[in-house]
Amino acid sequence: MNKTWLEKNTFHYSEFNDLNRLVEVKQRKNLKISLCLPTLNEEKTIAKEILIMKSELMTRYPLLDEIVVVDSGSTDKTREIASAYGADVYEATDILPHLEKFKGKGENLWKALYITKGDIIVYLDADIKNIHHRFVYALVGPLLHSENIKYVKAFYDRPIAIGKSKLRPTGGGRVTELVIRPLFSLFFPELTQILQPLSGEYAGFREIFETIPFPIGYGVETSMILDINEKWGLDAIAQVDLDKRIHRNQDTKALGRMAFVILTTFINRKRKLGMIDLKEDIYNEMIRYNLVKNEYQPDIFKIKGHERPPIIEIPEYREKFKKSAI
Repeated sequence: MNKTWLEKNTFHYSEFNDLNRLVEVKQRKNLKISLCLPTLNEEKTIAKEILIMKSELMTRYPLLDEIVVVDSGSTDKTREIASAYGADVYEATDILPHLEKFKGKGENLWKALYITKGDIIVYLDADIKNIHHRFVYALVGPLLHSENIKYVKAFYDRPIAIGKSKLRPTGGGRVTELVIRPLFSLFFPELTQILQPLSGEYAGFREIFETIPFPIGYGVETSMILDINEKWGLDAIAQVDLDKRIHRNQDTKALGRMAFVILTTFINRKRKLGMIDLKEDIYNEMIRYNLVKNEYQPDIFKIKGHERPPIIEIPEYREKFKKSAI
């Protein structure tokens, strides 16, 4: 009986904890690996992430070739701390400065492609409180050991903090379960096998990332999965169980904004891929109402919907990496 994608392309991090073996494969294939941390006011967690990755995966085992922080303009000491602990630190606005300037996680990830040197790029969120070097080596493992896998997503238990110390386990995150999983079930049932499509931890070959567009905001993970699935198929994607991830929880209003951006991204991506024909444009404003002095006043969140093109279309990128246009 043929195995399903879920059975074939789902791994546990313990399958890749022979780090000497990973280093040997990396060197034999003559690959470079870059870690990118997109940041905005992460002074409480950034030092530990860099320290652990540098000590375990650069000094002890030479798996990583560089650690790069791309910052969105932090007002705390994120950049100073990251630099002090040995990361290469950039402000996003200083990378390809002639381009129109945007702010957002997707912007940082896209610009990281220009200043990193790796054949494999690992992206990690910078707010992980229980950081461990498995968050990198487990994502890299399937890419090194397989000839077919090009992109790897993390999944994990996501405990939600209750009060100061108590944690309770959850599934794939609230926006995943309330927004993305229903959408995938309706339109891309095969993608429901990706257990946490919105996880901020993933890795892939440069050849994948450089040929897909990057929405500048929260929609980047959704867009990425849809584009990679469309261009390379589900068999090019894998997922790895990282056990548990503890991070900063967002309030309901922030999750609502995230859900709005992701829904907008999903609809726009389906339209660009020719999978849906809308009779009219969708609105770019999320409207809520707050009670202010006994009056309901609109609270409007507006998204600009900017999207960076595949970076291989940028002349400076093609020149730096000796690439041809698509």
